Amino acid sequence: MSQLRPAIVLLVLLTVLTGAVYPLLTTGLAQWWFPAQANGSLLEQDGAVRGSALIGQNFSQPGHFWGRPSATGDSAYNPLASSGSNLAGNNPALDKAVAERVAALRAANPQASTAVPVDLVTASASGLDPDISPKAALWQAPRIAAARQLPLQQVEDLITRHTARPLLPFTGEETVNVLRLNMALDALKH
Repeated sequence: MSQLRPAIVLLVLLTVLTGAVYPLLTTGLAQWWFPAQANGSLLEQDGAVRGSALIGQNFSQPGHFWGRPSATGDSAYNPLASSGSNLAGNNPALDKAVAERVAALRAANPQASTAVPVDLVTASASGLDPDISPKAALWQAPRIAAARQLPLQQVEDLITRHTARPLLPFTGEETVNVLRLNMALDALKH
């Protein structure tokens, strides 16, 4: 009994500290310092939530930019099934999937160059990547301009305005958030 009592007291103390105090403290600090990120980085348009800036969406309309392919199984961009395809670079199934994606993108973007940017045909490790490279966005610009009857230069300028640059050049690549870019497209008055 002399050893059981300190063990129970320690269990209750650590449970309160790690199960209540610590989560409340970190949640409170996150809400205070990073409220948008702590609440899912949700993007709103016209008072309605369009999605999260952190999770890709399945855009397939000709007048929208398309993101990276999703590898989340039967339901594209499903955060509950986040995973990569687990196919090796020399796997024939991966080669076939990439070839099919290239053919579909070339058919949907006949005015674009034949060299399809790699991020439009390969999924990210999570299968949920919300960003594409500026090169991939610019590659799709002629299709968007034609579908929306906009000048190509206007679409390219929109891409430039929505390109996120790393803090320092050696710390990452430039990216374009597909949802933000499509929301900006939808907000254009033409």
